[in-house]
Amino acid sequence: MRNQQHSSYFEAILQLRPETDELIKFISNQLKKRDNVRISKIIKLKKGVDLYLTDQRFARALGKKLKRSFNGTLTLSRTLHSINRETNKEQYRVTVCFRMKEQ
Repeated sequence: MRNQQHSSYFEAILQLRPETDELIKFISNQLKKRDNVRISKIIKLKKGVDLYLTDQRFARALGKKLKRSFNGTLTLSRTLHSINRETNKEQYRVTVCFRMKEQ
């Protein structure tokens, strides 16, 4: 597990539009299976919710599982967060947006 220095650490944002109880239950069940991933922050918005996750690989995989299990669209994007001083590698934060289709 990566060295996490503070409680607001995150690597990915999972955006749910709109938020439903069924989606939240699905995500919480997936999180229970992984003890090294947690939600560091939850922001409720008018049209949904943003979940800040500590592992971007998990967030990407969760987005794909949401698309397979529910009727919706998935959008992935990334933003440059920093550059590692030792390796000169660029470090990105990922945003995974899942939108439920209207019934």
